[in-house]
Amino acid sequence: MAHATADTSPGAVAQALNAQPACPVRFVSQAQLPDGEAYETFIRRTGQVPTRDNLHDFFNGLVWLGFPLSKSRLNQLQATEIARQGVGAVRGPVRDAITVFDENGALLLAPEPLWQALLCRDWQGLFITHRGLWAQARLVVFGHALMEQLVLPRKNITAHVLVEQFAPECTEWGAVDAWPEGCGCPPGLDAALAARLDADSLARKPFTPLPVLGVPGWWPDNACPHFYADASVFRPARRA
Repeated sequence: MAHATADTSPGAVAQALNAQPACPVRFVSQAQLPDGEAYETFIRRTGQVPTRDNLHDFFNGLVWLGFPLSKSRLNQLQATEIARQGVGAVRGPVRDAITVFDENGALLLAPEPLWQALLCRDWQGLFITHRGLWAQARLVVFGHALMEQLVLPRKNITAHVLVEQFAPECTEWGAVDAWPEGCGCPPGLDAALAARLDADSLARKPFTPLPVLGVPGWWPDNACPHFYADASVFRPARRA
């Protein structure tokens, strides 16, 4: 029986992404990026995303398809900062925060007790005491580097969760326990996220860490409470 093989021809990833539904950008070969022009500036100027034939850029393209408004907003903010400050050895607080979220960010839609436990890094409360509430929650991965890491899961993979709570109406599906199974980005969430992304708030790095394999259902080993006893992964909050 014949086996399907991955397309490894030059530009294969860009072609595959361009075959998907409408997107505000097109994906082109990395070779299209002119020498000396910043990646973010090129995207803003041309509406084209330089893309390599690897998983990292493939996942970046998938996020563009799932969150076109938010990715466009982040690119706008990056390009504005580059135009204002140029490209130097240090990105600055706004570009640094954008990079963190773009590469490693996630959104949590969850009941208030889960949020409070997460912000306090109360891992016992988050994953054991309130474990049943995860049936009403969704962790939506945004960062493409985070997606790439999850191809080969390891216990210490940690997301930077944006400290923003989204109302159920942002999903257009109502309560999260009514979302269709397997859907990563509900309608309306992209627009709600894009509306909240601004330079001032991002400069404050509004993120909190979440070891993603601790989320119930994401990894079989976390069914045992002892899984969360590893303080090298589930680190307590720093004392003031």
